[in-house]
Amino acid sequence: MAAGSKTELLEITEQEWSKINDVLDAFPAMQRLEKDEDGISPKDIVGHRAHWIELFLKWYRDGQSGVPVHIPVEGYKWSETPRYNADLRARQSGFSWVSVRTLLETNHFELLALVENLTDTQLYGTPMKGSHSKWPTGRFAEAAGASHYRSAVKYLRKRMRAAKAG
Repeated sequence: MAAGSKTELLEITEQEWSKINDVLDAFPAMQRLEKDEDGISPKDIVGHRAHWIELFLKWYRDGQSGVPVHIPVEGYKWSETPRYNADLRARQSGFSWVSVRTLLETNHFELLALVENLTDTQLYGTPMKGSHSKWPTGRFAEAAGASHYRSAVKYLRKRMRAAKAG
């Protein structure tokens, strides 16, 4: 169930952050760059999560400043996110495991800082400014943070189990 208050959002974000950090700390070094059948590595998953937090923060800032908000990104529709994500993997191909983890951590703390500086009303009282969506800012923040952490943990645990079984 989605958070409905600042307190709930901070709690779920920290809970999921703790889980993803535990998995990332335990993830075997030899598997970090191994591609799956779709050509995606664990490093790519971490870089993707870090990047989508950046996107959310940009959407929020743009909306607040009156700049047009392009969701997901200018030149892409939601139906084109697989292509966008493939383009992102190509742009991040030279990133190391350490660099994507650092980027994820940095962006996580920027996300937390934003949430901590907003009120319940700013987070959940109205749709996010400029988003052309019914979703409030808090819902976007949860999707970029806690929900993305949760899905990454599932994927990474599955990869670790498969490596042990194989």
